[in-house]
Amino acid sequence: AHIITAVIGSGVLSLAWAIAQLGWIAGPSMMLLFSFVTYYTSTLLSACYRTGDQLNGKRNYTYTDAVRAYLGGFKVKICGLVQYVNLFGVAIGYTIAASISMMAIKRSNCFHSSGGKDPCHMNGNLYMISFGIVEIFFSQIPDFDQLWWLSTLAAVMSFTYSTIGLGLGVGKVIENKGIKGSLTGITVGTVTQTQKVGRSFQALGNIAFAYSYSMILIEIQDTIKSPPSESKTMKAATLISVVVTTIFYMLCGCLGYAAFG
Repeated sequence: AHIITAVIGSGVLSLAWAIAQLGWIAGPSMMLLFSFVTYYTSTLLSACYRTGDQLNGKRNYTYTDAVRAYLGGFKVKICGLVQYVNLFGVAIGYTIAASISMMAIKRSNCFHSSGGKDPCHMNGNLYMISFGIVEIFFSQIPDFDQLWWLSTLAAVMSFTYSTIGLGLGVGKVIENKGIKGSLTGITVGTVTQTQKVGRSFQALGNIAFAYSYSMILIEIQDTIKSPPSESKTMKAATLISVVVTTIFYMLCGCLGYAAFG
């Protein structure tokens, strides 16, 4: 549940757009590639939870502790800086995604109430500030990450909005009586060559962002009880979670592209 909660986030919302830029061949292929890379690097990192013996060795409770145990020196500061910059960037990404989602709900209600006559322009600053305040409030709760029901609830919510998007995609495909899209994605002519390259790299970034959870993997592993060794349990949990997540991502991304092109 912890892993699925960490992996399935707002990144799923941009997967259909990412596949639209890459096409039916490169899009799903890149998703499979990133899923394999995520699993492989996660298994390597999970082996760093204990120094020495995997059952009785010294625990490394955080990513920085693992870097200090295996690399040491100045590399601890470098890796720690990279981790916190990454977390800072992810927090900004989720804040923006949350504000866009709230604005979409507000705009949808506005369109329905006005019958489509009102353009329903709005500012997202209030939503970003509100979401940020909520984040700060919850971050002050001691051992908030240790609440047993929290990850289960978050995983259910992640699957819920992914399933809603999946259902809408299926409905649109049925309505269109066919699938949209092309093998190579958006074509040069619709956009310039420079825009095509830029969008392709942005699409790869979106897919990579959708699979990003390695920065908190050690912290998740610290919640696992032994025996068996935390590393063995984490590898099995990671495999199951990545497979489930990839299936969901493929369905959401591919059906979204098939529905809207």
